[in-house]
Amino acid sequence: MVNWPIILDIAKKQLLTKFKSTAIAALGVTFGIGAYITLVSFMTGLNNMLDDLILNQTPHIHVYNEIEPSKKQPVDIYEAFKNSFNVVHSIKPKLSQKKIHNASPIIHYLNENKDVKGAIPQIKTQIFYIAGSIEIAGNLTGIQPIDEARLFNFRDYIISGSPEKLKNTENGILLGAGIAKKMALSIGDRVQISTIKGDIFPLKIVGIYQSGIADVDAIQSFVNLKTVQRILGEAQNYITDINVKLYDIEKSLPLSKKIEQQFNITAIDIKTANAQFETGTDVRNLITYAVSIALLIVAGFGVYNILSMLIYEKMNDIAILKAVGFSGNDVQYIFMSQALIIGIAGGLLGLLIGLIFTNIISTIPFKQDALAQVDTYPINFSIWYYVIGFSFAIISTFFAGYLPSLKAKKIDPVRIIRGQ
Repeated sequence: MVNWPIILDIAKKQLLTKFKSTAIAALGVTFGIGAYITLVSFMTGLNNMLDDLILNQTPHIHVYNEIEPSKKQPVDIYEAFKNSFNVVHSIKPKLSQKKIHNASPIIHYLNENKDVKGAIPQIKTQIFYIAGSIEIAGNLTGIQPIDEARLFNFRDYIISGSPEKLKNTENGILLGAGIAKKMALSIGDRVQISTIKGDIFPLKIVGIYQSGIADVDAIQSFVNLKTVQRILGEAQNYITDINVKLYDIEKSLPLSKKIEQQFNITAIDIKTANAQFETGTDVRNLITYAVSIALLIVAGFGVYNILSMLIYEKMNDIAILKAVGFSGNDVQYIFMSQALIIGIAGGLLGLLIGLIFTNIISTIPFKQDALAQVDTYPINFSIWYYVIGFSFAIISTFFAGYLPSLKAKKIDPVRIIRGQ
């Protein structure tokens, strides 16, 4: 039967007699865990910020009418060419309207779906911003401001003004930050826009919108749904896009396919629309975790090296312990205990170091004109990183101590004493 109080007491005393080596081993684990937590918290926080920048504004499913070439050309209708191999050059897109047919019933159907958090309409059109004799091309989107803020974090990207202000102003416009800067406009000013048909409408600026993507902010603006319907001269049932937010993003692909089949309309899920962006995120995460694990492994090798040296220095002590009745297993438990003590002490200090560093980084100002909603460096304070870091500290020091302790277990005390 193992007498653990004696085993642990001997392990503690041996560690204290070689305090310098013990401290170096523990600090190796401490800085390994601290660096792991700091790096992975910062990198995943940065990745989450980039993901949110793109994905928060992207619907899980985007429903619209796709303009595409006709699958059946006029030549296919004639019986005389039925059995011929026909080659048609310069195929033109079929005549189709941007308007979604029966948009209101589709939106009602989607909102009744238990997997859908919300489905809201949009109207997208191309316009010109008029500044004196200069016309700047841009995009105008008609929205329901309150619903956009509720489902797609729209409020986070309004640097001046509010969704409520846009909703309550009949001829109001949220102007993109880029276009506002180009035209030297601010809240309260009026801007003239022209449709592609040449109709001109004055609108009052009630807010400034900034997505963080310069190319978008240089052309994009938002108005109320009814305002853009009036600008285009369309009826109240005129809708060009439907944006859908789900409770579970993983259900976006099957539901988009179902919408396409049921309503004969184009529905793009978020993963298909952002496939390249997700690939970049996966690569960044892979690099982050690879570097982090390498730091922990290096710390484990440091513990292994120090325990191996400790065994050579404690050969006489091991021989005496065995001579007075300690078994090989008892000796192994002593050195395994030392490894675990180093791992626990170093791991706890590493958690503290990681917490301190991440808190310091999270207070460093990070002000960018393109990222108005970000004030400090992003940090992901996930408890799982601390659990993983401490677990790895215990596991790595366990294996780092196992091989040296196995060597200590097999030492022949007679040979050691004779050698003296």
